[in-house]
Amino acid sequence: MKAIVKTKPEEGLELIDIPVPEVGPNDVLVKVQRTGICGTDVHIAKWDGWAAKTVATPRVIGHEFCGTIVEVGSAVTDLRVGQFISGEGHYVCGRCRACLAGRREVCANTRGIGYHVDGAMCEYFAMPAANAWVYPFDIDPDVAAIFDPFGNAVHTALQFPCLAEDVLVSGAGPIGIMAALVAQFQGARNVVLTDLSDERLALAQRLGIHQTCNVGREELRDVYPRLGVREGFDVGLEMSGSPVALRSMIDHMVHGGRIALLGTPVHDVEIDLGKVIFNMLTLQGVTGRRIFETWYQGSALISSGLDISGVITHRFAYTEFAEAFAVAGDGKSGKVIMNWED
Repeated sequence: MKAIVKTKPEEGLELIDIPVPEVGPNDVLVKVQRTGICGTDVHIAKWDGWAAKTVATPRVIGHEFCGTIVEVGSAVTDLRVGQFISGEGHYVCGRCRACLAGRREVCANTRGIGYHVDGAMCEYFAMPAANAWVYPFDIDPDVAAIFDPFGNAVHTALQFPCLAEDVLVSGAGPIGIMAALVAQFQGARNVVLTDLSDERLALAQRLGIHQTCNVGREELRDVYPRLGVREGFDVGLEMSGSPVALRSMIDHMVHGGRIALLGTPVHDVEIDLGKVIFNMLTLQGVTGRRIFETWYQGSALISSGLDISGVITHRFAYTEFAEAFAVAGDGKSGKVIMNWED
């Protein structure tokens, strides 16, 4: 079968032939239909510092996917051939304190597909049946393929109630845009999305996020009067990983404000803890999704009318992976999807 593989510890990816994976007794084999390109995949392609210390080569990459089950392991009783699924991208140990308490999202021994173990950018992908998410309704495969990053957005945006609150979202990448949409869907009074990219802010506006701010040209405080914001924002969703964005967010929170942090910094971040302490701010780190509560919440949001399909801006055949990765890494696109069907 064909697979997109990081074959060597250097920049670049290759499309090569590898064997179809064997299916263990507790696994399912999935015929992959779509895969999404995550920022993590771009890091691996570029072979930056994070990738170099995290990924052992060779490695099939990719963790955003959907497809159809074509084989089930001998011990699998609750799934069947023909079901359309996606999958939770974190494999957990099941035995650490968090797992035994039912809090698998904070497993101390998590392994990520596509970087710790082989991923889903391939024609056939074998995974533990326990990680499969069966969609409870018909769904566009393109949207199904991005339920992993959509889950990141949902997990972050639901950390704190947004109803009637003023919400600041920093970082208008695909996950940031989806988080802003979720906050708005919850009934936030105002949602302001910031970035340095006019292209991504324009995409957010087309999807219904009308209050945007290019912080390279406009002072964030200048948006206060037109929104009726007096003291700052109640809830912050930091999606960019930018130290400058985080420090700005801290400066623009009301006293007692709450910040959820999903964006991952590349370097150490220096902040003024005095502001956090004396303004009584809450900083909540967020990673991944709650397994499988966030998947349920995301499905409920979609079935209730939240439309995230517009965040997908580019579609390619998997054979065009080089062009797809170039677009995904240019900082201007929305979500990029690759099609693995004939």
